[in-house]
Amino acid sequence: MLLELKNIFKWVNSGGQRIFLLKDINLSVEEGEFISVMGPSGSGKSTLLNVIGMLDQFNEGEYYFFDESVHNLKEKHRSNLYKEYIGFVFQAYHLLDDLTVYENLEMPLLYKKYKGAERKAMVADMLDRFNIVGKKDLFPAQLSGGQQQLVGVARALIGKPKLILADEPTGNLNSKQGEEIMELFKQLNKEGVTIIQVTHSEKNAEYGSRIINLLDGRKV
Repeated sequence: MLLELKNIFKWVNSGGQRIFLLKDINLSVEEGEFISVMGPSGSGKSTLLNVIGMLDQFNEGEYYFFDESVHNLKEKHRSNLYKEYIGFVFQAYHLLDDLTVYENLEMPLLYKKYKGAERKAMVADMLDRFNIVGKKDLFPAQLSGGQQQLVGVARALIGKPKLILADEPTGNLNSKQGEEIMELFKQLNKEGVTIIQVTHSEKNAEYGSRIINLLDGRKV
């Protein structure tokens, strides 16, 4: 079992009332699954992804990741866990503005203590795979939205994560680029990478082997 959420609740307090973002979520994910999370805006999809990615805390419940109880871990241990195993693909790219494309891609490898020559080869491979070799010395601001998105995806994949969390991964791409990204995910999934994506697109959702629907913070 890759991960398990048990009775997860997350809320915010507003005007003396609890507003629930997630209500009693139970979810088990096996290694090698490809899961699509769907639901209207405000249904808790991104919150769920952030909880799974250990970027958001929750108020009640238990979360196990490779048998580690995430809910009991200290911050540092938790961040080591997600840097080691999880790749994030956000719609908003989260590239570092003052680093070149090359340096943005190299960043996750520095955390994982890869040696220089290895890093070089891995970055070269990603630049090639995404057809962005010519962009390697540019800064994010010099790229189009679609190109930034591709760099974001490349960065998420470079450290060979066990789990990819993708929030509207094709949101800023044209349909050809979007299809390429989805085909790439399908290929990675065949190679054993587990993928959980949040999507509005029925077409993208169908790449998944299982669809989870959320409404008002609950699984429906």
